[in-house]
Amino acid sequence: MGPKNQPRRRGFRIAVWSLVAVLVVVTGLVGVVLWQNSYDMDEQRVSIRHGGHTLNGVLATPRDGRERHGLVVYVHGDGPVDATHDDGYRPMWEANAKAGYASLSWDKPGVAGAPGDWLDQSMDDRADEAAAAIAWARARPDVDGDRIGLWGASQAGWVLPKIAAKTPVSFVIAVSPAINWLQQGRYNLLAELRADNASAARTKAEVARSDTIRRLLGRHATYEEYVRAMGGDADGMTADRWGFISKNHTADATQDLRALRGVQVLLTLAGHDTNVDTADTERTYRKVLDAGGALTVERYPDAAHSLLKQSIEESDLKTTVTALLSPHSLFADGFLDDQRRFLFERSRSR
Repeated sequence: MGPKNQPRRRGFRIAVWSLVAVLVVVTGLVGVVLWQNSYDMDEQRVSIRHGGHTLNGVLATPRDGRERHGLVVYVHGDGPVDATHDDGYRPMWEANAKAGYASLSWDKPGVAGAPGDWLDQSMDDRADEAAAAIAWARARPDVDGDRIGLWGASQAGWVLPKIAAKTPVSFVIAVSPAINWLQQGRYNLLAELRADNASAARTKAEVARSDTIRRLLGRHATYEEYVRAMGGDADGMTADRWGFISKNHTADATQDLRALRGVQVLLTLAGHDTNVDTADTERTYRKVLDAGGALTVERYPDAAHSLLKQSIEESDLKTTVTALLSPHSLFADGFLDDQRRFLFERSRSR
């Protein structure tokens, strides 16, 4: 009887040790994820009153023992973005904290339970919102009101100078901003068609469709008119989104940028940006801002529009795995360090 049971016991031991090995690996991975997603800063939820509504925000502060800190106010790009941008802001907030700066961000209206609807906003509405948040921050004893600046990506390029025209800011970090809404849309369309190796016939058809949409926007067409003009195929366009585009499609930052003259500006541009014509952006920023010597331009050849590494962003799997195991590695080489240095120099120059 004994010898017959030995293979069964051996199989049981193998199964047990296999399970132990799996548990060790899983525990190790969980530990790595927790470690990599732990940041050297403190966070607190805050509420900011604006226009009869409450902005649901997050204030991230350094752990350096100082009573007062400078502040970076975050202005989101397009879309339904929450205060942390699905945790994507946290590596940047930590870099800010290392330079002695706190970070403030909030859920867009209608996102994560916040009141309102971000699709109802114009770029001026967004600037008013940020100005209210800055006024709230200046009233706090732990914020140095003379060291408050802005960080904004993509669509925020139309908002940042409007904020500076409403309230004093000491610096601006502009990440992949566009200049002209319609030109940006056309650039993006053609870049995506090239990336898809689209035929000449398809390119011609898509450009014609884009021209039709521009004409509709120019005459303030309703959503129903848009759907009819598209042959009944809304192609994912909702009535709310059409209203948002109708309200903002004339946005152009060229004249507004004059509000940033004399302000220290860090312009960060990606080498693989299919959303924004970075050459046009840099040319315009230099034309409007370079005379005062307050403009710094940093280019990241390996970056996509979001300033994530292109090799990572092009794969959802790589993005997810990297975000879990090494979130700091998501960004283009030097991106976080350059922002930290820029902020540190703002403090040192005071």
